[in-house]
Amino acid sequence: MSRRPACEVIFDLLALEHMEAIERKYHSLIRRTVEEQLFSAPDTPTRNRKPLLRETAIGAAWEVRCGPGNRFRVFYDVHRDQRLVVVLAIARKIRNRLFVGKERFEP
Repeated sequence: MSRRPACEVIFDLLALEHMEAIERKYHSLIRRTVEEQLFSAPDTPTRNRKPLLRETAIGAAWEVRCGPGNRFRVFYDVHRDQRLVVVLAIARKIRNRLFVGKERFEP
């Protein structure tokens, strides 16, 4: 049985800036989730990994939820032909509001 080829995961520079708006104690949790969820099957829906139903201003096609109470969202695109996952944004969910960096995000 052949293994599914692994994808390379890269962070957009803006996504790294978005991390700065998140408490440092959650950085390793977010990175670990990205490695676990996006390395081998980034375009397979799971309970916390979903395709976005409508196009967002960020331009991402997928999101993965993580953290306590699923308070963080990692928005990303998958380029299957290049075996590449590009993390475009990292957001915090506070009640029914989504913050990308220090800005409130309006879908």
